[in-house]
Amino acid sequence: MAIDAHQHFWIYNPVDYPWILDSMRVLRRDFLPPDLVREQARAHVQGSVVVQARQTLTETRWLLELADQHSVIRGVVGWVDLRSDSVAVDLTEFGRHPKFVGVRHVVQEEPDIRFLMQPEFVRGLERLEEFDLAYDLLLYPKQLPAAIELARRLPRQRFVLDHIAKPLIRAGVIGPWAEYIRELGQCANVYCKISGMVTEADWSRWSKDDFSPYLGIVWDAFGEDRLMIGSDWPVCLLAGTYAQIIDIPRHYFKDRPEMTRNKIFELNARRFYRI
Repeated sequence: MAIDAHQHFWIYNPVDYPWILDSMRVLRRDFLPPDLVREQARAHVQGSVVVQARQTLTETRWLLELADQHSVIRGVVGWVDLRSDSVAVDLTEFGRHPKFVGVRHVVQEEPDIRFLMQPEFVRGLERLEEFDLAYDLLLYPKQLPAAIELARRLPRQRFVLDHIAKPLIRAGVIGPWAEYIRELGQCANVYCKISGMVTEADWSRWSKDDFSPYLGIVWDAFGEDRLMIGSDWPVCLLAGTYAQIIDIPRHYFKDRPEMTRNKIFELNARRFYRI
């Protein structure tokens, strides 16, 4: 079994997806569950966690509707405005759905590198524990110090780091990302997704070996019990096929014990997201 812990769906239009630039034309179409099922069949993946791509309650509701219709969707990480006075109302609405497993905010686009520690945002995050919901950290390396502080402040909250925090793989830069990752890994409430790496590499010339130094760092920091795989499909199509992306961690961990691989490819995602 394998569960893809990070993918997206959308019905494309240029107004809602302005970040899809001319250089990303391959993404300028609809991506829906039947498309994903075809890709997963080729890569021997049996289910997925879909993650928000727009910061609207409407999209969260739509993703939950898709989850009702398609068994391949094992969980939904949606968006709610954690800074809003109505956050508890929104979490109560979505929390009734058995496949609503977590929340994400596109923190990487926030100009304040300490956005995660803004008091109103922290207050919203503090509500997640009572609903038994996870939180996905979408960050750049410069925002990792705030994530470390947040994880320490909320030790009972489950966090997962998306895309290994997007290190500068194309440039071959390791520090200070590596030092931050090691420090974040000391927080037992933080997991890490092996995802989103190919789009931080050279889109047309990457090789599996390009990612080995970064995978070594997250392996040392999080270990076999707090790593999970994610495709970041369809965004990954900028640099490779679904099967190629899934094959990166399969190649890296191929010599690890079977139970280790089972944890990273399925069991950790199930435990973390309660699926």
